[in-house]
Amino acid sequence: MKKLKVAFVCVHNSCRSQMAEALGKLLASDVFESYSAGTELRPQINQDAVRIIKDLHGIDMNETQKSKLLNDIPEVDIVVTMGCNVNCPYLPCSHREDWGLDDPSGKSDDEFIKTAKIIEAKVIDLKNRILNGELV
Repeated sequence: MKKLKVAFVCVHNSCRSQMAEALGKLLASDVFESYSAGTELRPQINQDAVRIIKDLHGIDMNETQKSKLLNDIPEVDIVVTMGCNVNCPYLPCSHREDWGLDDPSGKSDDEFIKTAKIIEAKVIDLKNRILNGELV
């Protein structure tokens, strides 16, 4: 089975989409390639997100990821928007879904942990749906 390419997309590509990229690489790299991108760059990934993902999963996103624009990633099969509450960025794809996640930026560690755990469950669900032939 050809590995699908999945883009996790939000406006700033600094928090939720970065966590999704890291967790996709950790939990589903055998099924899909994970990318993240946005329509605006940030000088660095949200450091609270970096810390929480490192605490929960031992991944240092500062070492492996950076904020990217939509045209910085390859063509993808699946686009997952994080829940932009504005006009979500558009990328051509064969399947698109929105995870409707609130941005935890500026909130407590508990909110970041809650968001990371939701993303983790959704990444595993996405992997299983791909394996079951439900997508693309």
